[in-house]
Amino acid sequence: MIDVLFVEDEAKLATIVTKSLETHPFRIRHCANGTAAWNSFLLSKPDIIILDVMMPEMDGFTLASKIRECDSTVPMIFLTARTATKDILKGFQLGGNDYLKKPFNIDELIARMESLLRMSNKYNPNEQLAIGKYILDNVKHTLSIDSKTIQLSYREGELLKRLYEHRNNVIPRQEILFEFWNNDRFFTGRSLDVFISRLRKYLKDDPGIKIMNVRGVGYKMIIS
Repeated sequence: MIDVLFVEDEAKLATIVTKSLETHPFRIRHCANGTAAWNSFLLSKPDIIILDVMMPEMDGFTLASKIRECDSTVPMIFLTARTATKDILKGFQLGGNDYLKKPFNIDELIARMESLLRMSNKYNPNEQLAIGKYILDNVKHTLSIDSKTIQLSYREGELLKRLYEHRNNVIPRQEILFEFWNNDRFFTGRSLDVFISRLRKYLKDDPGIKIMNVRGVGYKMIIS
């Protein structure tokens, strides 16, 4: 798991971003102000830092400067509504590696995180997996067979990879729900059912691949 220090004082935004990132191979340490983030950083160095600029107690620029005094390599992404050129330049001058303006798309944030992590050798996913007659591309999030290519959402790709990695074994339903949705509520369970139906549809061109519903337990991928 990638250890992410996420510093954001807007509670609603912090919750949305945290829950979204936790569906990926990220372990999130959220702090609501710069002082708490600085203390968290001193306790344990993260693999990447995402920080807001305008925060109570210690702003993001001050925090970044303090971090860079003792660590010149950890990747940092600024998230901020401050879009003036002078602010963007200041962020880079203080050692930031990227600068994402609010409001932002969560998929863009994840793509930027993955790019920085790859450059720091912290994130090296297997780019392609052969699943029966299909090729799953973990970077482009595509599933291909012959000349046909299907664009997957990140969650669809990760769920398919998870099923493949545990092929011929049952993955408990509750385990999938907590790993990908962080809860096992009824409506989340219905979402999982929809995702499984989509994957079955995507994989229909290879009759040797089956995703079985083991009643009352979970799901199992079988490849013959």
